[in-house]
Amino acid sequence: MKSTDTLIALTAAGALFAVSCERSAEPAPEAPAAPEAPAAPAAPAPAEAPKEGASVTPQDAKVEGKVYAAEDDPSGGEWLQWGRDGSKNMFSPAKNISIDITSGEVDDKGEIVGAKGAKWVAKLGSQAYGTPTIYQGQVFVGTNNEEPRIETVKGDYGIVMAFDEKTGGLNWQFSVPKLEAGKVSDWEYLGICSSILLDGKHGYVVTNRGEIICLDTYGMSDGNDGPFQDEKKYWVGGLEKLDSAEPVEKGEKGADIVWGYDIRSELGVFPHNITSSSVVLAGDKIFASTSNGVDWSHINIPAPTAPALIALDKETGKLVGEEASGIGERIMHCNWSSPAYAEINGVPTVIFGAGDGYTYGFHANEFDVEKDGDEEFHLMKELWKVNCCPNEYRFDDKGEPIKYATYPGPSEIISSPVVYNNKIYSVIGQDPEHGEGVGAITCIDPSKGNGDDAIVWQFKELGRSISTPSIADGLVYIADYSGRLFCLDAETGEKYWEHDTLSHIWSSTLVVDGKVFLGNEDGELVVLKAGKEYEEISTISYPAPIYSTCVVANGTLYVMTQTHLYAYGQP
Repeated sequence: MKSTDTLIALTAAGALFAVSCERSAEPAPEAPAAPEAPAAPAAPAPAEAPKEGASVTPQDAKVEGKVYAAEDDPSGGEWLQWGRDGSKNMFSPAKNISIDITSGEVDDKGEIVGAKGAKWVAKLGSQAYGTPTIYQGQVFVGTNNEEPRIETVKGDYGIVMAFDEKTGGLNWQFSVPKLEAGKVSDWEYLGICSSILLDGKHGYVVTNRGEIICLDTYGMSDGNDGPFQDEKKYWVGGLEKLDSAEPVEKGEKGADIVWGYDIRSELGVFPHNITSSSVVLAGDKIFASTSNGVDWSHINIPAPTAPALIALDKETGKLVGEEASGIGERIMHCNWSSPAYAEINGVPTVIFGAGDGYTYGFHANEFDVEKDGDEEFHLMKELWKVNCCPNEYRFDDKGEPIKYATYPGPSEIISSPVVYNNKIYSVIGQDPEHGEGVGAITCIDPSKGNGDDAIVWQFKELGRSISTPSIADGLVYIADYSGRLFCLDAETGEKYWEHDTLSHIWSSTLVVDGKVFLGNEDGELVVLKAGKEYEEISTISYPAPIYSTCVVANGTLYVMTQTHLYAYGQP
């Protein structure tokens, strides 16, 4: 198997997500350069090149995190957020998704030519980890700025690109300056690792600076309608430096910020290497992980009392709730998991896989109010929590704690918990830099109680994983970092089959049209038949690693490598 480069992976997150860093008291090494594209031989006719972004007319529709597509809609509808909807289950009802596709070749300008079946292929930066999200004629992607698309934006930035869904042309771009802290809290060239959640005219993203930003999904095409009016100051140093920054003109195709919330400044959070998770929408609230973690020593927790999970008003960005379950004191590495949301047994619940190896359920609407003088705190009401890291991974046979991050040792939760039929499926794993190790997937039924009483089954053949499960027709598809894909019974945990991709896996599975899609570090897209019977259908090779998860929206299959986004389907 290939060794892991010092990069970031997201499963969760969404997104995705883990940041690779060395477990040492020394500063981490420089991030490696993006893989070199091979020289392009003579190639067949290219896919249609991305055209200038088309004008997009704002719509009034509010989707509130739901996918407005019937289960028998052959197009699959929109893909609005990391995990498609609040359940975080990477499943689409789409039909007739062609796999008669190729990746093409990279020409001397870094463009893809000869990609069979592609409507268009868009060049990204050099690293891309989340998933594309699609809504109302646009495709949104987080990446870095190593291939600048706007002349006035050069250097290391986190980038959100909004592409035209039909042509692949760039409509607008959101550029986020780096934190001065460097690798400690904002690793070089990682860019935006969060997947953008789309809700009508608003899109919500977690930036590399530890901010939650609400964007106008139509950029400046419908004017700077605020209430935020300091976009020209934001480019200098983010929300943190608005008071001191002088306005800087970044030209056309800029983003329109609606509001922003600075997690670091407001809550004293210490993000470890990157804030990388994606948000989830629950009614009128945005729930987000803070990525609070350890410092460069990997021993100290600088902010043990800071929340791991927060809730913001989706219209104003005001803080309306925060986690107070003591997760910060028990962090192994970081809180990178993206939360899920669902009504479980009639209770509106936010589900969070935490940096202490537990999965938590919090009431989405009810908060405990505490006062400290004139200050009022709205604390999330914990409904239940389950230890998803088996005790034999935490303690040796003498009852002594096993050191983190040794091979047989404990793990946090990096992927997203998935909700299916009132049960939760949660996976433990670590930063890929720590290598392979023991893992587990746990099936939780909150109706059975709290703690171990809620565990339906636990599958321990799985190695450490940063992948989010996909569930369809009573079957769970889950990959581990070592390169294996498992098919399990959702009710019992019985294993039906496994497939070894022979390469490390950072991405998650997608189940669509009776098939399972999974990308790996070698740049291979593996396609297997969905079902209890094992069948390998095809493997498609790409010129760059695939750390992102495939999605389907409006009949189009999106495959994102570290460097390019492919849109496969009928023009």
